[in-house]
Amino acid sequence: MIKFHMAEQTNTEERQFSIQKIYTKDLSFETPNAPKIFREKWEPVVDFHLSTNVNQLDQNVYEVTLTVTVTVKCGETTAYLAEVNQAGIFTLNNFTDQEMGPMLGSFCPNILFPYAREVVSDLVAKGGFPQLLLAPVNFDALYAQHAQQMQQQAAGSNSIN
Repeated sequence: MIKFHMAEQTNTEERQFSIQKIYTKDLSFETPNAPKIFREKWEPVVDFHLSTNVNQLDQNVYEVTLTVTVTVKCGETTAYLAEVNQAGIFTLNNFTDQEMGPMLGSFCPNILFPYAREVVSDLVAKGGFPQLLLAPVNFDALYAQHAQQMQQQAAGSNSIN
């Protein structure tokens, strides 16, 4: 178990963050047009999607699942589809409500992404395709964008009533 102690104090109690477990929850790899795709000129177009899901397991214990979906096409033909659900169990003690969102929506997925990236790379290579290295992701910016969208939706639904 990895533990981080945050220097700031919340109500005289120290914040604690720990990683209990990191694991691959689910994965899939499909090559719907094999073996034909291996005979075509390799000019891939990559479509990449991320999503996260948070599930509270116990008081201060959360499972965060990062889903990485990669679809690669050559022209109109799908070469492969890889999807990985990389998960972790995290303990977060003494964080404020305002801090929990960024911790679960940005900090934890940022920890999980290198593991998911490695699994995707391995799946693609074992599928017979050239190695795929996913670029780093700015989870802070994605979380901020998501939070802003949620605020706009809330404001929009309030103005309708």
